[in-house]
Amino acid sequence: MGYLVRPSGRLHVPAADDAAAVAAIKAAWAQGDGFDPDGWPPSDTLTDIAWVAAAAVERDGDWIEFAYDDAGDPKWSDSATAFYVALAPFVRAEGTVEIEGEDGSTWTYTYAGGQVTQDGWNGWDGTLEPFGEPVNMPPDER
Repeated sequence: MGYLVRPSGRLHVPAADDAAAVAAIKAAWAQGDGFDPDGWPPSDTLTDIAWVAAAAVERDGDWIEFAYDDAGDPKWSDSATAFYVALAPFVRAEGTVEIEGEDGSTWTYTYAGGQVTQDGWNGWDGTLEPFGEPVNMPPDER
């Protein structure tokens, strides 16, 4: 069970910032929904932990590319949202990650100036912004 998603996109996150980004994401998880990152190796990279963000991530130099995690179980959660939000300060150029939900809902996370904004309705939790309040959207607007 869960809400299947298909992420796609490309973000400029310098390889030199990978360890700091992972530390920030794990800290966000520790404060969130009870996901315990303490048992994870300290050498984790963004590609290692991307499964929690319901994604497969490949590093291409100073870029990370998001794709469908066909080897895992790409289900959305608060931990996935926390991954995308905590990553924002490490994105060095404008970029977008699009998420397509199992029901056809799509939303994007747009990164600029160390911030992330959401465009579209998150089909998993019904929000219009990360960790926002749920709203009811008519099916034709999803």
